[in-house]
Amino acid sequence: MPTTKPLPRKQRVLNRGYLYSRSKDAVKSPSVTLMDIDSTIVHYFEEVIQPSVLDNGENVKVPIMYASPERWKAIKRDGFMRDKKRQIITPVIVYRRTSVEKDDSLPQDKLDANKPNLFYTFERKFSKVNKYDNFSKQVGLLPQKEYYNVTLPDYVTLTYDFIIWTTYIEQMNKIVEKVVYSDGAYWGKPDRMRFRTSVDTFTDVTEVTDVERLVRTNFSVTLRGYLLPEGNFDHRSTTEKFLTPKRVIFGENVDTIVTKRTGRAGQFRDETAISDTAASSPGATPPAALGITLSNPITFVQGTGVTLSNNNISFDGSSRLDQTISIGQDVATTSDVQFAAVSASSVIIGDFTIGSTAITGDLNVTGSVTTTGNLTVNGAATVTGILKAQEFHTEFVSSSIIFTSGSTKFGDDSTTDLHEFTGSLDVSGSLAINSYSVSEISNDTSLADSNASALVTENAAKSYIDSQTDDQQTYLRKQFVKTSNSITPPSTASFSAVTASAPSDLTSTTENDFIFFINGQYMEHDAITIQQNASNFLLKVDTDSIGYDLEADDEILAIGKFNS
Repeated sequence: MPTTKPLPRKQRVLNRGYLYSRSKDAVKSPSVTLMDIDSTIVHYFEEVIQPSVLDNGENVKVPIMYASPERWKAIKRDGFMRDKKRQIITPVIVYRRTSVEKDDSLPQDKLDANKPNLFYTFERKFSKVNKYDNFSKQVGLLPQKEYYNVTLPDYVTLTYDFIIWTTYIEQMNKIVEKVVYSDGAYWGKPDRMRFRTSVDTFTDVTEVTDVERLVRTNFSVTLRGYLLPEGNFDHRSTTEKFLTPKRVIFGENVDTIVTKRTGRAGQFRDETAISDTAASSPGATPPAALGITLSNPITFVQGTGVTLSNNNISFDGSSRLDQTISIGQDVATTSDVQFAAVSASSVIIGDFTIGSTAITGDLNVTGSVTTTGNLTVNGAATVTGILKAQEFHTEFVSSSIIFTSGSTKFGDDSTTDLHEFTGSLDVSGSLAINSYSVSEISNDTSLADSNASALVTENAAKSYIDSQTDDQQTYLRKQFVKTSNSITPPSTASFSAVTASAPSDLTSTTENDFIFFINGQYMEHDAITIQQNASNFLLKVDTDSIGYDLEADDEILAIGKFNS
């Protein structure tokens, strides 16, 4: 067999350096293609729905097949399928895929065209080969973790067209019933992916010719699936395995060797060497520490407000000197600090700045403030106590003045000014609105005062209107419907109702104020009379005039002026 030249590394489909042995790995590399989804439908019909018909006393399994473009075109042209012997095939189910659309409701991060985010990483937890015991700790072994990169699928919506042919309607009904019952279920093989489906409207057609009789049903199926190609953009497997190292080894190297030195006034000399053996022996003198001795010592002297623990003591470096510097008070951020006077161009306290000519920030004063000149506040001024002044003059487009006399003026005499009050308004005197004076708000329900400067409340107005309701209008508006509760053959019907009484200036209530229907048929007024008997309203019929007798099972409906 001739050998072939190896491909360059950049042209190789798969880099074996990324792979681990997956022979004993329980995590598999799945893939879902369009062919897998199409075959899922065949599996679900054959194994779950299991369509069958009864033909000549035998239970016949209905085959299902995917129609190629040529076969589907022939089906649409002829309206049926034939076998090799030119015989019409029944019963049979055929289908084809009509569309594949991306489901945007489940998006993926594919913004980077060269490196789309198509993987989900998860960690496999403890396993029997991943131990962490005392032996592992002694030899420096770490718990090894397994990570898997699993390709995320593309979510799609697929539609399919189906055609069912049978010879009889009873056969078609059995198949359609099973298909309808599977609507909304997840179709798929037990060991593979599953997809939710929805079945659309069924269309039935019966075709009868001289020699053939066909019953055909068309329907469509919408399937929500997902595609998981066998390799990603790097031609890798849909599931990749990664392992963390079991042992981490650290090493150290020294670039420069530092030799201990001693000296005086900046002139260094080699330290007297002491062997490691002598230094480790009992009573041996340890090597001298690195140090500097100053020929001109430093002297620390305390000043005003500052105290030194070793005041006016010189330090030349020959021996250790600890200095503690203290002031008269604690100046921590949480301490209370006191000064007799502070001179500064500005003082910054948090977000509040006090300058020589201005104050920046919000000023909240809880005590007293006394000013001898004018006080100008460019921002907001909040006073938690009582604000007292002889007069208040406010200006913002319009003006407002609180006079020393107690009077207040709002606005600048413009009728377009708007003054809004939130809360309650207590007015002890009179109220003038557009030259009309209002002296009170009255709750007199009789409105007997006839006061031209009083406003009435809602309660007073309603009570007065209700008391003035016209009895004639009340009577004229009465119109109620009643059904007879009993009938005494041959001529009397009884209603549980009371006749409305007409006011004195109106005509008394008669049978003409009512309309009666017997079993839905209008009853003439010439043959009827009414009578009120206590709480029962009686309808009496002239059977000779009306031409028939009342029966106990008749239904009589009355519409008219009943009391309620």
